[in-house]
Amino acid sequence: MGVIGTAAQTPWAEWLGRVRQQLDARAVHPSRAVVLLPYAQLMPIARRHWAQVSPEGFAPRFETTMDRAGRHAAEPGPEDISFDRGRDLVTARGWLERAGLGAKASVLAGRLVDAAWQVAGCVAAVPPQARDAWALQARPALSAGLDAPVLALEAAVARIALEWALATRHPRDVLFEDAAWNGVDLLVACEGLQPDPLAQAIAARLGDRAVRLPLPEAAAAGEVRLHACTDPADEAQRAAACVLRHLEAGRAPVALAAIDRGLTRRIRAMLGVRGVSVRDETGWKLSTTRAAAQVMGLLQASRRTAASDDVLEWLKDVPALASFSVDALERTVRRNGWRDWHEVSRLAQDAPPWAGAVPQVDGWRESLQAPRALSQWQVVLREVLQSTGAWTSLQRDEAGQQVLQVLGLDDVSLGLWREWPQGARRLGAGEFIAWAADTLESASFIPPAPREAQVVILPFAQIVARDFAAVVLAGCDEARLPAAPEPPGAWTRAQRAALGLPARETLAREQALAWRHALAMPLVDVLWRTADGAGEPVLPSPLVQGWTLGRGVAEAADPRELATLDVQVITQPQAIGSSLPVERLSASAYEDLRRCPYRFFALRQLGLQEANEIDVELDKRDFGTWLHLVLREFHEEDARAPDGDRAALLDRCADSAARRLGLANGEFLPYRAAWPQVRDGYLAWLQQHEAQGWRFASAETDHAMPLERWQLIGRIDRIDTGPDGRRMVIDYKTEGLNATRERVKVSQEDTQLAFYAALLEDDELAAAYVNVGERGDTVRVQQDDVVAARDALLDGIRHDLGRIADGVPLQALGEGRACEFCAARGLCRKDGWHD
Repeated sequence: MGVIGTAAQTPWAEWLGRVRQQLDARAVHPSRAVVLLPYAQLMPIARRHWAQVSPEGFAPRFETTMDRAGRHAAEPGPEDISFDRGRDLVTARGWLERAGLGAKASVLAGRLVDAAWQVAGCVAAVPPQARDAWALQARPALSAGLDAPVLALEAAVARIALEWALATRHPRDVLFEDAAWNGVDLLVACEGLQPDPLAQAIAARLGDRAVRLPLPEAAAAGEVRLHACTDPADEAQRAAACVLRHLEAGRAPVALAAIDRGLTRRIRAMLGVRGVSVRDETGWKLSTTRAAAQVMGLLQASRRTAASDDVLEWLKDVPALASFSVDALERTVRRNGWRDWHEVSRLAQDAPPWAGAVPQVDGWRESLQAPRALSQWQVVLREVLQSTGAWTSLQRDEAGQQVLQVLGLDDVSLGLWREWPQGARRLGAGEFIAWAADTLESASFIPPAPREAQVVILPFAQIVARDFAAVVLAGCDEARLPAAPEPPGAWTRAQRAALGLPARETLAREQALAWRHALAMPLVDVLWRTADGAGEPVLPSPLVQGWTLGRGVAEAADPRELATLDVQVITQPQAIGSSLPVERLSASAYEDLRRCPYRFFALRQLGLQEANEIDVELDKRDFGTWLHLVLREFHEEDARAPDGDRAALLDRCADSAARRLGLANGEFLPYRAAWPQVRDGYLAWLQQHEAQGWRFASAETDHAMPLERWQLIGRIDRIDTGPDGRRMVIDYKTEGLNATRERVKVSQEDTQLAFYAALLEDDELAAAYVNVGERGDTVRVQQDDVVAARDALLDGIRHDLGRIADGVPLQALGEGRACEFCAARGLCRKDGWHD
């Protein structure tokens, strides 16, 4: 572990000492002085430190510009920037429409709001009486270098954002009025990492009544420990362990800098498991909370073109529906493969166990589809949430309460939206959903903090001037803590200079200054990953590299404690299936038994099955299902009218089968494009096949045969008859031709044709696979000794089922390709077997 420097000090002693000097030099009573601080979290700290400096005297008022303005500011006007995302998104549409960009409002509104919010801070720092002159200089710079047609929208957004900010009555404009400073004899503006332009402008206006105090130099670094972690998971574990070691040593509170929000949330979760009290001053996006997901799930499910998956996902969170109805509905939808909800609505009458819930669901959905005014959308959404039973749970949840507030659904907000002109804006369903999503995405949820927190999560730049016993800086790699952060927004360098937005160099100085102040804390843990989640190497932050250069600091020891765990040996499962007697057996079930007895036990005897995916892309299996139906319809029609145009008949059957299976034209297009070759190749093969005297007899027929105490069942793709009356059982395959040929290489290993031969009980039977290739090559692959294979198969079935009935363990084999795509792999825990 490397130790550099001594115990750190915060800048409060120097700051407050200089404030006292100014008060004494000007003979100003502390009660008539205001000290402006960079951000609100410093106010209670400043009061505490002042009480230590002057325990028996008066204290100045410690405030921020927003806190000071809040006492005098009026409500935003109808067209003002309100810094309420939902309200400003609607106002932005009006500005875009007046600029002739209404057709692109859905794309540009969010970008305009972001730009306007950034410009508003710059405009608010200019005294109102000087803004016209300032605007005359800023306007030309906004369009400089954006003359190309491809940059026209960027230039337009920048110009509109400036005009919107200039037309806004800013809340802090009152600070430029004399009334805001009545009774104040001295204003002391304490600057943070970077000077605040607004505080500078106010100080300039007050003249001799104001003084600016820059941030004192950072003290010498405290004890710094370096941790190079192998990957993100290792970094999160080590950071959590660092926090726990500090708390065990009595060092509290501990600051956890939110350099990487994803990493910080993982660390917080680990601390939560250990019962550590945490105050999070950064929060997380409101859109990621369960409450927001519940509301957005309803809105996504209400779309006219909603997928079945979206509706089912929402219904699982609807208290008003009985869970058994939703479960039964989902099983039916997955079994039938109804990807779009309109299919479920159309076919609901054929499924009585859950049909009663579908009209109610459709009623909720349809109420959220017609265009209406925004305030009416809010009323209807509120009514649907109430009727579904979700309203109560949202009101009881802290995040849910904020969701209702930002979307304008609670009583107070709904009343305001009815009064605001933005509430009259007419939106379509898609526009309202986009508005709700953007509004929730921009809002932050900060959970209630405990009174005495052991750990404080805060932005990296706000560690300055805070009182912490220790600091943990996790995420200090080149990607997450660069030397020069990327400036926010799409502004060019010239635009930033004209508007007064911080340039990259300014942000780099701010970052370096924050780094020095963070290291000045008494004890600091610095962590970074040497590889990202994909295994790609990652370097430490340039700030870390620059600080360690020439110091020769060694890495700290791993703060994690080794835990002793009892070894639990996992062996191959030995399932006993005798208590689940096998009565019926299909070819695929027996194939499972031969490949892995445990898979047969899990999937066939216990009946455990994976839930079918609904919204999946079409694949080779869908092509095979479609082709089977096409050939069945074709041969049945051809048998009734043998003299017709076979190619035309196949095309009609192909279209009919696609409609019956509900195959989307777009997704099925690759297979339909290959259809002419498949059709012509199949007809060429069929001509040769029929030239040998074979004729179609039946397709997709169900068969059953008793075998002692069991019954064999199956559906045969096709049966043909020969000129001598001999029958041939045919099974279609759309796999590779080599895979089909491998099936018949060893007749004793081919289960499928042998099983079908057993169902027909015919000693003169022929059997073959017909491989229908997508390139137009249809080939018959004959099983020459199917009767012998059938007899061997029946002997094997008697032997295997008899052993199951006798209680012989059904062991997991865990071998070969059978395990690669096995639905029971997680159940048998093959990956954890102990050799």
